[in-house]
Amino acid sequence: MSTPVATDPGLDVARIRADFPILEREIGTNPLVYLDSAATSQKPRAVVDAVDAYYATSNANVHRGVHTLGNEATDSFERARLRVAAFLDAPPEGLVFVRNTTEAINLVASSYAMQLLAPGDRIVVTVMEHHSNLVPWQLAAQRRGLQLAAIDIDEDGRLDLSTLDALLAAPTRLLAIGHQSNVLGTVNDIRAITERAHAAGALVCLDAAQSVPHMSVSARDLDCDFIAFSGHKMCGPMGIGVLWARPELLELMPPFLGGGSMISRVTLERSTWNTVPHKFEAGTPDVAGAVGLAAACDYIDAIGRDRIHAHEMSLTRHLLDVLDEVGDITIFGPRDLEARGGVVSFNLADVHAHDVGTILDRRGIAVRAGHHCAQPLMARYDVPSMARASVYLYTTHEEIDALGEGLGEVRRVFRV
Repeated sequence: MSTPVATDPGLDVARIRADFPILEREIGTNPLVYLDSAATSQKPRAVVDAVDAYYATSNANVHRGVHTLGNEATDSFERARLRVAAFLDAPPEGLVFVRNTTEAINLVASSYAMQLLAPGDRIVVTVMEHHSNLVPWQLAAQRRGLQLAAIDIDEDGRLDLSTLDALLAAPTRLLAIGHQSNVLGTVNDIRAITERAHAAGALVCLDAAQSVPHMSVSARDLDCDFIAFSGHKMCGPMGIGVLWARPELLELMPPFLGGGSMISRVTLERSTWNTVPHKFEAGTPDVAGAVGLAAACDYIDAIGRDRIHAHEMSLTRHLLDVLDEVGDITIFGPRDLEARGGVVSFNLADVHAHDVGTILDRRGIAVRAGHHCAQPLMARYDVPSMARASVYLYTTHEEIDALGEGLGEVRRVFRV
């Protein structure tokens, strides 16, 4: 196999892997090779311990009591909000805890697009979007009489921005765009795109599910109006996610869900709403999830996001080289590391991606196979599915080589 690019010597991957109990697993008689972190990351002991400690010592409902446990739970929840906001370099009063990126985008679609936009207004998306950043806007368009338009991609898997200004012109009010494609790995120049959107009078809703876990992301620098991401893709628990929005927008938007915690006063006739961001956090929140997400922020920052990104780029270069060496591989997305992240989708000859994934699993190698919740992108490439390998801070170069050897076996089985 090819010689890997040197990794940042400050990133001790062996020590990092020791923090993740699941990486000690075997699949059959093979060690687990986990190359599906774009779907969900594995969890370090620090996160698992933080969740366990909350349930073991401070579990109570928040914002609703005067007893010690209730106060401790509330303090933990609000400290988590401050910590996650700091991780995003964003004002905490705009940070709403939700279940995941999907719920965050649905919140914006329901409370902003369906309530504050007018029939005939336009929302612009892109061909490379995950369904979670497409279907909510389709629903909003159907229910509110809005228009939808999409930015295409070029042959290299990058956005074709030649039509951007025309698409952003009136009646466009919102651009919904992913920071990094979960299929192509393409990293979009969000700051430059946001500047053009704002100049045209449009707001920007950013799906940052694939970027926040892997690189330094600053809400202040990107200047987006809405940012959504999930905890489970960044070493945090499942079931906790974040919507950050400009507080003044949250003030204008009506509540997404009704019930406890999001109210100020309720009578039989009407209700008034809690302050932002609590106005959008109806019912009992996932306090343990928020605590775990805060612990994940601490864990990632203790290692260093720039070091993690450098390690991932080294792995990605190695991965692209290995796929080339296997032969008969079509790689989708940019080859330039400056334009991509650690997600690489590919197809091997005419072998279906599900068959590729199944044979790799026999060797303990976990990759994703299917349409990756991006069926319009599959249609754009005229393929039914793709196989996808994705890396993270605990991935090793030896695992990349194992993938290459596994794909060699796929070739032998299918005689390609």
